[in-house]
Amino acid sequence: MELGLKNKTALVLGASRGLGAAIARGLAEEGVTVHAAARNTSAISAWASELPRTAGAVIPLQFDLSDIDSVNKAVQLLVAAGGVDILVNNSGGPPPAAAIDAKRTDWLNHFETMAANIFHLTTSLLPGMREKRWGRIISIASSGVEQPIARLALSNGIRSALIGWSKTLAAEVALDGVTVNVLLPGRIHTQRVDELDAAAASRSAKSVEEIAAESAAGIPAGRYGRPEEFAAVAVFLASEPASYVTGSKIRVDGGAIRSV
Repeated sequence: MELGLKNKTALVLGASRGLGAAIARGLAEEGVTVHAAARNTSAISAWASELPRTAGAVIPLQFDLSDIDSVNKAVQLLVAAGGVDILVNNSGGPPPAAAIDAKRTDWLNHFETMAANIFHLTTSLLPGMREKRWGRIISIASSGVEQPIARLALSNGIRSALIGWSKTLAAEVALDGVTVNVLLPGRIHTQRVDELDAAAASRSAKSVEEIAAESAAGIPAGRYGRPEEFAAVAVFLASEPASYVTGSKIRVDGGAIRSV
């Protein structure tokens, strides 16, 4: 299938590792020029050096989603360069916390990073997409928005706000050729999931390997997903053939969420 992505430009957040890095790599392999944003740009340069020569360009971008000045600086740079066609909103997850333990300051601090600054970044880059009458906005949430995950109250709550905003925005810009979708990862084998498994192990008498095995046993596919499997869905949503998919939240979880 021809994805129609050659000569497109993307901004991918959280691109130094995990899901962000996998999506940035997948887009570059389709000929996209990728502004790969993260605090750790050396990690981006490392994985980009392994891409085939036929891949699009990868431009590391120093970026801190928790710092509004950093967000505004990135917007100014990208708009001056002609804007982007594809935006992948990907924020780090907050630390584990039970709902009864989360403090007001926890909610405010993480909402700014995981929601408010993403909303601001997106609406700042939207005018260029609407003018070109082509754009893709893909946000990474969590399966916890459909089936809340124990001890991830901050993530469950804040990412649910991302869902409502995305659905609203999708209807507002559909006539402009801009699609807005959300991906819901399940247990994808990234460093973040390893950290969550390690935290669960520390609260029990079990090893990290035992925790991971128990988690995998609860997934119909019987295993954790691979980052490249998740990235493949994101790359398709960014493509020309996906132009009629908007306002959707799509699970990539091996069947872990049992509801329809």
